[in-house]
Amino acid sequence: MMDPPRPEVKEAVETCRTAGIRPIMITGDHPLTAQHIARELNIASNGQQALTGQELEQMPLETLEEVVEFVPVYARVSPEHKLKIVQALQDKGEIVAMTGDGVNDAPALKRADIGVAMGITGTDVSKEAADMVLLDDNFATIVAAVKEGRVIYDNIRKFIKYTLTSNSGEIWVMLLAPFLGMPLPLLPLQILWINLVTDGLPGLALTVEPAERGTMRRPPFHPQENIFRRGMWQHILWVGLLMGIVSLSIGYWAWNTGRNDWQTMVFTTLTLSQMGHALAIRSGKDSLFTAGLLSNKPLLGAVLLTFVLQLMVVYVPFLQELFKTVALPPADLTISLLLSTVVFWGVEIEKWLQRRREKQLSPEK
Repeated sequence: MMDPPRPEVKEAVETCRTAGIRPIMITGDHPLTAQHIARELNIASNGQQALTGQELEQMPLETLEEVVEFVPVYARVSPEHKLKIVQALQDKGEIVAMTGDGVNDAPALKRADIGVAMGITGTDVSKEAADMVLLDDNFATIVAAVKEGRVIYDNIRKFIKYTLTSNSGEIWVMLLAPFLGMPLPLLPLQILWINLVTDGLPGLALTVEPAERGTMRRPPFHPQENIFRRGMWQHILWVGLLMGIVSLSIGYWAWNTGRNDWQTMVFTTLTLSQMGHALAIRSGKDSLFTAGLLSNKPLLGAVLLTFVLQLMVVYVPFLQELFKTVALPPADLTISLLLSTVVFWGVEIEKWLQRRREKQLSPEK
């Protein structure tokens, strides 16, 4: 007779491994039983043995710290041993999530970086000590929560990247114009429009971006890592500068040739450049053409709505009066539309170079 593991657990364990998470099995069962289940779930290989509670009892913490990174299974352990295992892993610099359901598990749940209590079989004491309560007592749910957490973190980074890059582009436009001898390229109300509409709608839509391909095939980030790392601040600087240069270049050309719509061209090009940027940063590595336009319908809707609203600001008479714009002739609108795609293609090239570099570093993949 045996109580087999749930069928979805094996897949969840494999997902953990590809995500850079090392699953460890701690049980009160007999060592042979524990080893059999661990091998069935691919937690342990054939050559790996279980460490028993009796061995843990006699083992100094310093010795445990030397072997804890290589032991995948602990058998015949008590809740007190769990605390010792957590401490040893943390002393080695690991981020530890611990599950438990009993009163005696509370110290280990409290000590772990993430304490996970069982919602069905768990005691009130264990739930109080835990950071998270697993309502269905299913290990696969923990893995799903990890994935959701990574998606949320990625989308926060995308929102910050989009917003700060857009602001950077506006700053460059306003900063560089006087050096070219140009009048004020953007009026205060136009800047307010960009910040509220162009930044707001697509920025919010980026927060519901679905999981990227490979979200659970990368190692976890360190909790103390600066959110601007991994090329983010460089992206904000260079894309913001590109956005500003493109928008200001078309304005300078139009202003220098005596066109009265030069300011509207700057305004429109900058606004639409930000739309292209929003579409391009949906994935940190994959092209938009791989992800597909329809995989984030709120963002697509926000981009289209912003495009329509921008055209209204340019062509509807009472909005022209309010925002001090003039109707762009078809040729000038076409020029603005074409140049506003430069940022999109620039980011796509950046991602292509990144994929190429990673492929060169990992030829076996």
